[in-house]
Amino acid sequence: MQNVILTIHLILALLLVGVVLLQRSEGGGLGMGGGGGNSVMTGRGAATALAKLTWIFAICFIGTSITLTVLAARDAGSASVLDQAGIDAPAPEAPAAPDTSLGNDLLPPADADAPLAPPPANSN
Repeated sequence: MQNVILTIHLILALLLVGVVLLQRSEGGGLGMGGGGGNSVMTGRGAATALAKLTWIFAICFIGTSITLTVLAARDAGSASVLDQAGIDAPAPEAPAAPDTSLGNDLLPPADADAPLAPPPANSN
């Protein structure tokens, strides 16, 4: 079902692009195009057949978009994408034992490791 709607969605997208490209420019975009003078300001009451077809394709395109979104959300549930692909997730590794060697730790030494007396001051 989802593949059929996706195919219809893609066909509608191509038809919508084609119908929009077939329409005559009315001179409003980027200051160029056909139509003379104040063609943007004219009051056309009836839309052309291409404009009506554009609206029909656009409404159908939005409808298939919403339908695909609802179907994808319904099928998703709580399963992971990896579960749907059949790939096993890697097992979590056990935490490694902390390194107790000296010189690798950025923290100051603990009180038990501190010297009992401060080092002697050098007098030069």
